[in-house]
Amino acid sequence: MNAILENKPATVPVKSRRRFPTELSIFLVLIGIGLVFEVFGWIVRDQSFLMNSQRLVLMILQVSIIGLLAIGVTQVIITTGIDLSSGSVLALSAMIAASLAQTSDFARAVFPSLTDLPVWIPVIVGLGVGLLAGAINGSIIAITGIPPFIATLGMMVSARGLARYYTEGQPVSMLSDSYTAIGHGAMPVIIFLVVAVIFHIALRYTKYGKYTYAIGGNMQAARTSGINVKRHLVIVYSIAGLLAGLAGVVASARAATGQAGMGMSYELDAIAAAVIGGTSLAGGVGRITGTVIGALILGVMASGFTFVGVDAYIQDIIKGLIIVVAVVIDQYRNKRKLKR
Repeated sequence: MNAILENKPATVPVKSRRRFPTELSIFLVLIGIGLVFEVFGWIVRDQSFLMNSQRLVLMILQVSIIGLLAIGVTQVIITTGIDLSSGSVLALSAMIAASLAQTSDFARAVFPSLTDLPVWIPVIVGLGVGLLAGAINGSIIAITGIPPFIATLGMMVSARGLARYYTEGQPVSMLSDSYTAIGHGAMPVIIFLVVAVIFHIALRYTKYGKYTYAIGGNMQAARTSGINVKRHLVIVYSIAGLLAGLAGVVASARAATGQAGMGMSYELDAIAAAVIGGTSLAGGVGRITGTVIGALILGVMASGFTFVGVDAYIQDIIKGLIIVVAVVIDQYRNKRKLKR
């Protein structure tokens, strides 16, 4: 026995490389970008970028609207889908909700007989518009099998057209105080954080999340394992639409008006926030925490570029480059996984 033990080759412990969580890496990028703008702030403007509380508050308020869209888009992308309609659905929901939140003091109300309504009515209607738009997206994709890009592109154009047609391009103003209170102060940020926590828990700890990741990882295997893929896709797109409706309510309440041009290109910012936050366009990978950080990165960049005086057109170019780089990094990660 001793001889056998003596001749037995010693096992060499394999050192596994310690990997940092994706969210930590993205958070470090956020800090780095903030510090870069802090340095440029003193060089170009001779003042601090990070220590200006008013600027940071405005940035976070803007991020909260994009963030609501990004949370819904993240779940869609995890299923290997895409949603190009969220910005237009935001505008349509904002217009319809605002039209039901007008006061009787306004002589040119959209619906003179439906003024001074309880605040919950325009809120519920705005959410319902978003939910309906999302359900239509999901149903078209699940039933017909057409690419999500085409289905949501059609909704993007149609919803924007409906938003303009609703009041013939005229803005909806004179909203009740109880409605505009939804957009005052820190309320948009609170709504955004509550929604982020809810869906972080839903994706990580519930059957809904398991099904969502399973469909994104391998749709055929998910179908074989008994998951009703079509029904779940309708649910995921409906939730994305619901959150776009909520973003429309918050945006119109914050601006105290509903306009057909609201949310223009917000869908691209939402997709960018999700991708920068680590959500894979190949599906099956993504977390709400990463998306929240991704939205903050976009907000810091937009505020920082404006702070140092970068032209708005140049900002779009840089944003586009960042999206491309984030996708390239995502592709690189996927190739490394396949090699393993």
